[in-house]
Amino acid sequence: MTIHKSICPYDCPTSCGLLVESDGERVVRVKGDPDDPISKGLICRKMQRYDQSINAPQRILTPLRRIGDKGEGRFAPISWDEAVDAVARRWTTALEAHGPDSILPFYYSGVMSLIHRNCGDALFNRMGACGLVKTLCASAKHAGYVAVMGETPCLDPRELARSDFFLVWGCNMKATRLHSMADVVRARRSGKRVVLVESCALDMASYCDRVVLVRPGTDGALALAMMHVLAEEGLADAEFLRREAEGFEAFRQTLGAYTPAWAEGVTGVEAGVIEELAREFAAASAPAIVLGSGNSRYGNGGMTVRLITILSAFTGAWARPGGGLCGCSPGGGPYVDASRIARPDLRAHPARMVNLNQLAMALAGEPGKAPIRCLHVYASNPMGSVANQRGIRRGLLDPALFTVVHERFMTDTARYADIILPATFSVEQADCYRSYGYRSFGTAYRIVPPPGDCKTNWEIFGLLFRAMGYGEDHFDRSAEEMLADLLAHPVDGLADLTTEQWETLRTGGQLAMPFAEHTAWKTPTGRMRIVNHELAEPMPHYQESHGGQENLGGQENLGGNRPLRLIAVPSAETLNSVFLERDDLVARRGPMTLALHPDDAAARGIADGDAVLACNDLGEVAFTALVTPLVARGAVAAAGIFDSRATADGNLVNALHHERLSDLGAATTLNDNTVEVRRA
Repeated sequence: MTIHKSICPYDCPTSCGLLVESDGERVVRVKGDPDDPISKGLICRKMQRYDQSINAPQRILTPLRRIGDKGEGRFAPISWDEAVDAVARRWTTALEAHGPDSILPFYYSGVMSLIHRNCGDALFNRMGACGLVKTLCASAKHAGYVAVMGETPCLDPRELARSDFFLVWGCNMKATRLHSMADVVRARRSGKRVVLVESCALDMASYCDRVVLVRPGTDGALALAMMHVLAEEGLADAEFLRREAEGFEAFRQTLGAYTPAWAEGVTGVEAGVIEELAREFAAASAPAIVLGSGNSRYGNGGMTVRLITILSAFTGAWARPGGGLCGCSPGGGPYVDASRIARPDLRAHPARMVNLNQLAMALAGEPGKAPIRCLHVYASNPMGSVANQRGIRRGLLDPALFTVVHERFMTDTARYADIILPATFSVEQADCYRSYGYRSFGTAYRIVPPPGDCKTNWEIFGLLFRAMGYGEDHFDRSAEEMLADLLAHPVDGLADLTTEQWETLRTGGQLAMPFAEHTAWKTPTGRMRIVNHELAEPMPHYQESHGGQENLGGQENLGGNRPLRLIAVPSAETLNSVFLERDDLVARRGPMTLALHPDDAAARGIADGDAVLACNDLGEVAFTALVTPLVARGAVAAAGIFDSRATADGNLVNALHHERLSDLGAATTLNDNTVEVRRA
């Protein structure tokens, strides 16, 4: 038995360090690496049994060709030569008949490493295929933050040890920030206050001193009302804001309209509670707002994050260690030249861009655009995680569409494939990782060989690259050689490494970089931009979400006869649609539930545990009712992503999500939908 260092490859801010025990052929045990500078040995329950996923008996081990109807899930094994030839022939036909705009690669966060996540870009750039706008998670959050702070790094979570008050805003830390959760628990034990602002507080309420339930999509109104109180009562650090920010005085003049009484009518939070929260925030020396992503997944998501970001600076907290905002980009890097992986230089003409949140629209045929005729899915499961599930299903059922899926298990999307290519796990390939929640970078190398006929993304795209007749030598090397090339051409983030640190990267392990200087404002003007004249709406203000407005496209107003605002919340047991192969995690999570406030349940004659249907103009989805006071009045919350085979009709919560985009960042608005709920 040997033990090797590795890194968790999944969509989590931490990129935890792992110790993997192997007999040379199989992984037999996985645990946290106590020497990892970020995770320090703490890993989630999901990764503690990572070996069960790697060695799962239902894993796909050979290329497959569809022999039944699309969606039926009947396939027959074929050889790699047959699979590659079938894909190359269909791509060639599509290029000749419809042009490169008819071919769409589709991937997201099924693997978060740099090489195997991004290496397909080189092939599709050379082909001239569509480009993908990858804004499924937190792009509106990023855009809203950047509108104020530019490229200024926010707090690294390790700096929260110096914070003296925690405002956890729309962040289910138990599910998405395990290591910061531990910091907050320790802080609370030492007497520091933790306040939660949420629409669904099921997971976090017991860890907080106070819970403030806010109506979905109205967080910006709460932030404005808090700043109204700070300004009116002289609690804002006006001197700091005049010196360090643009537009403070003009913005302050607008705050008079945003009273706590006004905000109570918008948010459902009592005016007195808003006043108390603002004063408590101001009383802290180094308050930290720990910001989640859910409150940015609305039509007003970018504006909401602008307002919360401004609030984080309103008392001058950014000038003090531990004060400010945590949950956006802490900076660091870039560490390697990613263009060496994606090869944008191979593209001869600008790409047709397709937003992945509008896959159903692209498959149906956008006006003036070539229909998508070839879809290539990897590191993603759009049937389970992308808006308008029924529209995606209709597109995947189109006999004119040729779909290829790289996968390890028979996911909802894979069942609609024409060809399935067996993929690998992280321990079966070499790669490098940049954490998006910390200032860290690391490498991990192959520990065991892939089972059966499984191949890495790098190997698969190399086979397809050559099958298409492309002569460049990009894929002639191995992934290990690609990683060595990246380390041989470091960029700014790796400029000052010691000999020992370089040895860590060459043998496998993770490095933590120094904290950023948070008041060295990286904006075009060198100051925070409360008012940003580069935006269509320079002055921050309250903006309603789609749920409070007429739907786009002339559809009915869902806020009328469908008054409940639907939000999707993460599950601590699974991650997106990853880990659904693990019966233990799926069983622990339980059935698809819909959380309702007792008042909303009583008005509909719904009791806890009832079978219910949630419906809107897109469709209806069956749930089990969970009646709880820990969800805001007027809201319903669905936790986690499920396998459609667990439902009677195959509909998941994303069957109720529209394809509308956010105000900034062209991001998902999956929390910005309204429904009615009735007993089934």
